[in-house]
Amino acid sequence: MTGKKANAVFIISVILTLAISLWGILLPDSFGVAANGSMNFLTTDFGWLYAVAMTLFVVFCVWIGFFSKYKNVPLGPDGSTPEYSDVAWFAMLFSAGMGVGLVFWGVAEPLNYYLAPIGGIEAATPEAMRFAFTKSFLHWGIHPWANYSVLALALAYMQFRKGKPALVSSVFIPLIGEQRTQGGIGKLIDILAIFATAGGIATSLGLGVLQINSGMHFLAGVPETHMVQLILIIVLGIIYIATAVAGVEKGISVVSNLNIRIAIVVMILLFAVGPTVPILNNLVEGTGAYLSSLVSNTFAVGAFGDAPWYKSWTTFYWAWWIAWAPFTGSFVARISKGRTIGEFVKGVMLIPAAFSIIWFAIYGTLGMQTDLSVMKEAVASTSTALFIVLQHYPLGFIISIILFVLICTFFITSANSATYVLGMYSEEGTLNPTNKTKIIWGVLMGALAAAMMLGNDNGLSMLQTLSIVAAFPFAFIMLFSMVSLVKALASERKEKEALPEAELPAEEAPAQE
Repeated sequence: MTGKKANAVFIISVILTLAISLWGILLPDSFGVAANGSMNFLTTDFGWLYAVAMTLFVVFCVWIGFFSKYKNVPLGPDGSTPEYSDVAWFAMLFSAGMGVGLVFWGVAEPLNYYLAPIGGIEAATPEAMRFAFTKSFLHWGIHPWANYSVLALALAYMQFRKGKPALVSSVFIPLIGEQRTQGGIGKLIDILAIFATAGGIATSLGLGVLQINSGMHFLAGVPETHMVQLILIIVLGIIYIATAVAGVEKGISVVSNLNIRIAIVVMILLFAVGPTVPILNNLVEGTGAYLSSLVSNTFAVGAFGDAPWYKSWTTFYWAWWIAWAPFTGSFVARISKGRTIGEFVKGVMLIPAAFSIIWFAIYGTLGMQTDLSVMKEAVASTSTALFIVLQHYPLGFIISIILFVLICTFFITSANSATYVLGMYSEEGTLNPTNKTKIIWGVLMGALAAAMMLGNDNGLSMLQTLSIVAAFPFAFIMLFSMVSLVKALASERKEKEALPEAELPAEEAPAQE
């Protein structure tokens, strides 16, 4: 029976993904109208829901990881230890959770806000700079990582503590029972998880290839054509499928460690050759502005003005991070066995957020310290904004080449970890999916990205929009996952409190005076 369930989920997910993609390729106008209409409806009528949900994720993570009586519960049997070192763990979760997006938006996003602020702020002024860093830190700070933590924590607890399959549906066993999660409700949840993951990753692969091609054109004059992009998808596809097949230890972890090392080296180089003092000033004051306005900015949806801006940026980001939660949450859970709930939350929510804030402080300052004409050129060409700005700094060409390599490695780690997760979802939640399934999903993701890029000028943006629309139910899934996790933890604690002291594990027995 379980084999049939896994097969049904896999087949339905593949058919649904292909059908939607063919719709976008063969009937792009109809697809665009439907996708944009749905997206406009969600961001207009449910912007408040996204804001409330993201806030609750942060509050929940802070409570359960820092203050709750469950913070010392391990994600595994009592006495278990982490499966991966802290460095390897952080490198993998960071590469999967942010990846190429940091490189893509590191310069472009702060400059967009700096040159076109809202709320009556004049462009290219100190107040505009404050606005730019506050919003960039908000969108890439603790909120996306709290969003990932909620689902990842529930998944890791059910997988490693309770021995349940690595499926999103397993999270709901404490609420609706194991029988229902193995029935139609569970299948629907798992199909939505696969579809949201597939759409998000296919879009990211396409955007990554566009930036790689733009970088090649800017640095070496390689033409920006469909043929070049197709070749890139094939070459990079072979690499990310090979590393996914190699597994977490021999493939994904190796590339992720390379990622984080390159990223840190580049940050140090840019800090040294760039405007060092302004970077430090912007980091310190920007962080203060971000933290002091955290509550008001988190709840801002444009009710008192500038609604189109919030729909395009903040609400879009909240929806996009939720769309990525099934993939990133599952992968983060997969690599977090043996860590306590407190250690998990602190590591997943705070460390990557701090890294992202430092990243945007450095890259945003680099952009804002150039001439206005350079800034306008960078904003007009998002995919090459980074390279446009770096050419105005010492060692800019060399650093651009290193960053080009980083874009490629981030691309590979996002794709191979997603391929691995899709394999897990397709095979009953096994932690070690077969190579055949990983190869099928790896090829399918590359093919979908290529088809949308070659078949429709707006295909990638439409697929991105569609993935967010499809992932809308995950806002509710994740809200209920918090309730389900607390119910499971409370039930476990109640069971242990009923045991005689002599039967408690050593670390949970009351300390002797």
